[in-house]
Amino acid sequence: MKTHSVPAAFQAANLEAMESRAWELRLYVAGPTPKSLAAFRNIEKVCEEHLAGRYSIEVVDLKSDPRLAQRDQILAVPTLVRNLPAPIRKFIGAMSDTRRVLDALGLPGEDADLLPKLNGGNDV
Repeated sequence: MKTHSVPAAFQAANLEAMESRAWELRLYVAGPTPKSLAAFRNIEKVCEEHLAGRYSIEVVDLKSDPRLAQRDQILAVPTLVRNLPAPIRKFIGAMSDTRRVLDALGLPGEDADLLPKLNGGNDV
């Protein structure tokens, strides 16, 4: 199986395109529980640090209307759904692990600049 490396210029252009888009997120919760409130606070913190001014978060309380879970096929809460930019991505579970939230959203984390160094300076 042949693998291809992605040139750094392409990676930079792709990241720039992602950074210029609006981000639409939907957080499914079951009432205003401490876990739900903590999930929202952490997602909001991540968005402010990485997407400042370019995101919206809709909170959907399934306790008040469980039928809303069908829209995104929600099986557990809390669930974070990234509707935009495409493709749609879902993250289920505790939102307290910032690294996992960044991965779920498809955002580079604080250690993203280490990747080229770990690969011997070669394009990834």
